[in-house]
Amino acid sequence: MKKWLQKTLIVAVAFLTLGAISPNHQFWTSLQDKDQTKHAEQPPKNADYSIDIADAFVYERSEEPVVSAEESLIATAKELAYVKFGSKIGPVIADEFDEIIFPKIEEAINMTFASSGDIHKRRLAITEKPAGDYAEKIFNIYDLENAQDVIRFHVRTENRPQDGYFYNFHYHIADDGFVAHHSIGDIQWSKNTPPKWLS
Repeated sequence: MKKWLQKTLIVAVAFLTLGAISPNHQFWTSLQDKDQTKHAEQPPKNADYSIDIADAFVYERSEEPVVSAEESLIATAKELAYVKFGSKIGPVIADEFDEIIFPKIEEAINMTFASSGDIHKRRLAITEKPAGDYAEKIFNIYDLENAQDVIRFHVRTENRPQDGYFYNFHYHIADDGFVAHHSIGDIQWSKNTPPKWLS
């Protein structure tokens, strides 16, 4: 592979990921021509080599179980919900959210995975920024291949006369064109106007 193209790809990866992903050197050597790889694999004779401790990798068997894509999405979903709640709403509704609402969100995600036969083959991602102000969006799960949403999770602030303000958690699915509201549950705030999301 031409050196300038290889260097351009390395710089592009570093720039797009803001340095969070370092290039895997095995990947770059696989892109080189076969003649170049043979020369790179054969060290010159009579060369002195030293290995720095920082360059050595120690592989240990992990005691933690491997996290599946579904579990990763569910963990990120919970984090994004708390980002949306912010520091004013989160502490007040955290217990009810963890005990009542989030298990139903998890169930809805799992049902979406189960009902779509080929969804395990898809590359799914979760949106990174919940909506602020009084907007409903918590997060969406979407297909990376076609950049279309699969399921959208929302929370609506409702003012019910005599009862005060409630947070109505619900979701929409692609199967019905995101028209129907699939209710998850409600959490009562109080009779006072709630703060804006992300505050």
